[in-house]
Amino acid sequence: MENRGHEAHPPAGGRLEWIDVARGIGIVAVVVGHVWTRGGLRDAMYSFHMPLFFLLSGLLSRPQPAGRFTRRQLLSQMRPYAAFLILLILADQFIERMKGGRPIFHDWPLDLVPILLGGSWLRGPFTIFWFVPCLVLARILFNMALVRWPDPLDRRWALLMLPMLLIAYGAGRLTSLSPMGVLTVPMALVLLWLGAAWQLVRWRSWMLPLLVPLSLAGLMTLIPTLNMKAADYGWPFLSLGSAMATSLLLFRLAVRIAPFSGWIAAIGRASLVIMYLHVAVIHYLSPYVAKPWLLMQALLLPLGAYYLIRSVPTARRIFL
Repeated sequence: MENRGHEAHPPAGGRLEWIDVARGIGIVAVVVGHVWTRGGLRDAMYSFHMPLFFLLSGLLSRPQPAGRFTRRQLLSQMRPYAAFLILLILADQFIERMKGGRPIFHDWPLDLVPILLGGSWLRGPFTIFWFVPCLVLARILFNMALVRWPDPLDRRWALLMLPMLLIAYGAGRLTSLSPMGVLTVPMALVLLWLGAAWQLVRWRSWMLPLLVPLSLAGLMTLIPTLNMKAADYGWPFLSLGSAMATSLLLFRLAVRIAPFSGWIAAIGRASLVIMYLHVAVIHYLSPYVAKPWLLMQALLLPLGAYYLIRSVPTARRIFL
């Protein structure tokens, strides 16, 4: 096992720069998919963009003491979640009233219920807030299993993930309600495991002609796309396989271009702030700005916010 994966994911740059590049590509795809809300471009982005982040998180996973890992995840991830959510709720109160409209949350204290439930209860500028709680819960559960079975290629993982996959497909058909994004957790666990397993697989030349057609089938919408928030995973196995193929190819590309892709790596380092803020930019500016300019603003304004937050120690502790 000690030799597995070394050719698949070679380092590129001081802090594994290719990971930031992959995150950058992923978050640009997320923003594009939210700017163009219908059509082939939107479907192409949805065919892989959220699975990419779960796969990448799994690829970076290592077994850690469960209690310490859980505390660190809850503190480091849910604190910025709450901070950005409160910030956007306050901003919406001001912006909508300034426009002569009604804020999304205007029926207090009853609105505290959907805010606390999160997930499918959040819409408009808050619609992306399902992702982080889903990822946090999935990572906590995945780490508990990883501590028990440190090798993701252990066959016991397959025995665990097969029923998880069936639950994922079945849950999405039964309901669309998803408090804190938990409806997506079963599929997130599968993707985390696939990412962790991929890290141990040596790249072979025959993989490219296998992955490229599968990736193109999703990007060209020859097979149904995915909507992970709604637990809609398209065609069983095929849509998920296409998402994985595109993501793995993008990981290979990220390794290759990392030495001269500082700008996309910078976007990747700011990906969480962009994730939280880009939908709000799109929500408030879309009636006034053409889509290409909207895409630029939805990337640059959150990117500027990221560097501003980094420059202020108190803000950095709260939001990052």
